[in-house]
Amino acid sequence: MCGIIGYIGERPACEVIVKGLKRLEYRGYDSAGIVTGDEEALHIRKGAGRIDELVERLKLLELPGKRGIGHTRWATHGVPNDINAHPHTDCSGKVALVHNGIIENYAEIREELLAKGHRFKSDTDTEVIAHLIEEELKSSESFEEAMRKALLKLKGSFALGIIYAEEPDRLYFVRNESPLVLGIGDGENFAASDVPAFLEYTNRVIFLDDGEYAVVGKDFYVIKKLATGEVVEKPVDESGWTLEMAEKSGYPHFMLKEIHEQPRAIRDAIHGNIDAVKKAAGEIARYEKIFVVAMGTSYHAGLVGKYIFQRLAKRIPIVEEASEFRYEFEDLIDEDTLVIAITQSGETADTLAAMKLAKKKGAKVLAIVNVVGSMATRIADLTLYTHAGPEIGVAATKTYTTQLTVLTMLAIELARVLGTTSEERLKELEEGLREVPELVEEVLRHDAALRELAENLVNKRDFFYIGRGISVPTAMEGALKLKEISYIHAEGLSAGELKHGPLALLEEGVPVVAVAPSGKTLDKLIGNIEEAKARGALTIALGSSEALKRVADTLIEMPPVDELLSPMPYIVPLQLLAYHLAVLRGNDPDKPRNLAKSVTVE
Repeated sequence: MCGIIGYIGERPACEVIVKGLKRLEYRGYDSAGIVTGDEEALHIRKGAGRIDELVERLKLLELPGKRGIGHTRWATHGVPNDINAHPHTDCSGKVALVHNGIIENYAEIREELLAKGHRFKSDTDTEVIAHLIEEELKSSESFEEAMRKALLKLKGSFALGIIYAEEPDRLYFVRNESPLVLGIGDGENFAASDVPAFLEYTNRVIFLDDGEYAVVGKDFYVIKKLATGEVVEKPVDESGWTLEMAEKSGYPHFMLKEIHEQPRAIRDAIHGNIDAVKKAAGEIARYEKIFVVAMGTSYHAGLVGKYIFQRLAKRIPIVEEASEFRYEFEDLIDEDTLVIAITQSGETADTLAAMKLAKKKGAKVLAIVNVVGSMATRIADLTLYTHAGPEIGVAATKTYTTQLTVLTMLAIELARVLGTTSEERLKELEEGLREVPELVEEVLRHDAALRELAENLVNKRDFFYIGRGISVPTAMEGALKLKEISYIHAEGLSAGELKHGPLALLEEGVPVVAVAPSGKTLDKLIGNIEEAKARGALTIALGSSEALKRVADTLIEMPPVDELLSPMPYIVPLQLLAYHLAVLRGNDPDKPRNLAKSVTVE
């Protein structure tokens, strides 16, 4: 959601922070701001709007000082405007801070502070934190003590960057259920919500855990427990990401770049998990009660995984949205339960909450994650990494196909351990999986044709995506991509469900996109396409069968592929179609309205 960047060193802080904010734009935001500090005072400029506009309007690059914090805000409390933009200050103007998260008891705290004479300028929950620190300063021996006492009174989630005018040699950063990572440089240090924000300067990182804070100077850092002030020793890791990975590399948008990176990403996911899935399969083989929890695109990956686990390992997972998992299944989780959590960022609030509940109940937790060192990796008993590299576009593309890769590998290896599928069949699938990157490269050659198709569809108001069996999640994910970035209404559903209601919505010219790989459900799906066509729908099919040419108005020819492996290449044309429709409609596919890359609040 919101993005935080902090810097202290010898460079002009405003320049580092502006660059960092631009690299955090993918998280989604409606306003932004910066506070820098020099020997004299704090200097704050903030407002609603995009970074590039604010740089010009507010002269952000003219702010003095070599330490500071910046913020991109995704509104929760208070409308998006200049006043509600971060940073926020106390009454004296000496304490300034930025915040990602939600303070659940802010109203109660605000009332208490108003009664003590504090004056509030904004409608945000964040501002109460600055005033609460100011209040605690009256009875504390140091700023750090006041900060700790204040933050221990908060309920909710928060990542904070805090600057105090009277301590020109340091900044403070705090994590509690919202992501925050330190960047360790030479004579300079950084903090941010995500590594790409400071990757230009250092790849040496320390991930803060919940309930920890860091005191950071240009030549030092100290990490402590918020509850006690006790010093915590943490290792410095090296991120495998490079700045080049986080740049557009000549593509007009990150999303298009990331779509085209999928052959490489899938290869990396395969090579990076050959040994890891063997170890994981051995540890989870005993579990028959399996839940898969995730949100959004990761949830669709989980649905694909369900089909593959059923088919190969003869295990039947329950796939549930993480936001609902705690309320539906809390009483069914015990030490004989396996929970597989799928999250690109490793910081998705609902998924983390589901993982914590599972751990509390004694379940085994396996995480499938892209970001090394993220919170999910520290909660889980086992972690499988997708090795997709940084994904900047809000709409997930390469992280989805790499999640599918890891789930497929895990299902194959689990089936091997359990002896539920013949070795000949498993080797056939492994060989087919190694060929998937080449199949995706072949599909990417349809880019120009898909753009032409998008030109003919750009004025359509409704789309239906249909599939059967393992292709139903692909239909759902294709519809989600369209909704996310083109703002066109779309539904993804089982083709068999059409005649049970949705068929009433079909009329002349409504696009129906059929995900139709060859397999045991193809004949039934062809019948569903004919049903839609008979109602005047414009039918578009993805497949390799000659029969599809006879029935569909438009056929996107796909390379032959095993039905169990089809979700990976078959999602690619749907990603491209959504991308081109978004661009043709004048939308920025990297920054869709109202959405954030990582949903770090529930």
